[in-house]
Amino acid sequence: MLVTHKKASISEIENAWHGDVEALLKWVSSHDTVEECVVLKTCNRVEIYVVSPRGEKVLFEIAKKARVSSRIIDIHDHDESLLHLLRLASGLESMIIGEDQILGQMKELYRIAKNLGYTGWVLDTAFKKAIQVGKRVRKETAINERSVSVGSAAVDLAEHILGSLEGKSVLVIGAGETGELISKALVSKNIGTLYVTNRTFGTALSLAASLGGTAVPYEEMKRKIREADVVISATSAPHYILLKEDIERAMEGRKNKLLIIDIANPRDVDEAVREIEGVELHNIDSLKQISDENMRLRMKEIEKVEAIIEEELELLRAKYKRKEAEELLARIYSEAEKIKEQEVRRAMNKLSAYHTLGEIEQKVLMDMSHSIVNKIFAEPTKALKAAAERGDTEMLRYAADLFRLNQEVSD
Repeated sequence: MLVTHKKASISEIENAWHGDVEALLKWVSSHDTVEECVVLKTCNRVEIYVVSPRGEKVLFEIAKKARVSSRIIDIHDHDESLLHLLRLASGLESMIIGEDQILGQMKELYRIAKNLGYTGWVLDTAFKKAIQVGKRVRKETAINERSVSVGSAAVDLAEHILGSLEGKSVLVIGAGETGELISKALVSKNIGTLYVTNRTFGTALSLAASLGGTAVPYEEMKRKIREADVVISATSAPHYILLKEDIERAMEGRKNKLLIIDIANPRDVDEAVREIEGVELHNIDSLKQISDENMRLRMKEIEKVEAIIEEELELLRAKYKRKEAEELLARIYSEAEKIKEQEVRRAMNKLSAYHTLGEIEQKVLMDMSHSIVNKIFAEPTKALKAAAERGDTEMLRYAADLFRLNQEVSD
């Protein structure tokens, strides 16, 4: 189930689900029929992946309980989810086509779900393949050239609005991964002064020192806005860190314009700031303009990426289909093993009535029976695996019926 920038505004994404990723994982997994789950929650999307015999119905129920409007959600079946996941890891579903940040976010969010025990073979297989494809795409194509993240797109947007960032004073709020990307992109624009602030001053100090900038203690941040031409905010604070009155004080006696770009989710800057004269506020929604430009520049690379995805998706589908056959074969072999054990024991008991069987005789009987079972099932095993790979679920059903396993084989 997806809630992304394609259908929802930033405020709708913010309000889609509350709480952190671990709380959301716990809530989703508490549903009776959910066997596995992973949650991808970023500034541009909230995506929930589940393994359940009632997948689509479960996701609709989850959305309804969370009061998420059906207008902004997409619910995919198994194959659609696999395709989307590979496209997402490759950067094709991002607001900024080809951006690198999503791959790192996917790896971290999958790691959280796995470490907490919410994943199994199905989602482990899907996410490992997606991460591998994301790496391959970036190695074999130029899809991640130019603006490669929301952070660098924010810098591009500032440059587009102001004409040039050369000599400008820029304050970056937040020294995490996104703040680092923003700061590095700013340095390449030949700005005048880079200020970096963070709730943990040591983090700001480390980032500023590595880029030749100036670290600002968090409690002095609002005063430092007076000196900035541009403020780019990207914290993980759960509430506004800049209110209308804060910016009004920063604008007192000021003549030059102040550009604020808020790319945090939830947002860092109160929307009421737009009402202040001389202030221009933008958030993630504004970055769609940059995304459109990048799309035109990267069209040739998209075709290469999609070819890689198609190739890898076929390999992934084949793996799932083989698993379906392997589960059926495991049941068949298990039943055969029971019969073999019974018949060998029966034969040994009959022979023991005439003379004592030594370990060698017993081993010969066991080895012979094992060999017979394997040889009988060798060709059927190949046939069932081949049937699974070509999507012939009818043959798998026939096999289940033939051995009276009463195993349902899904389409």
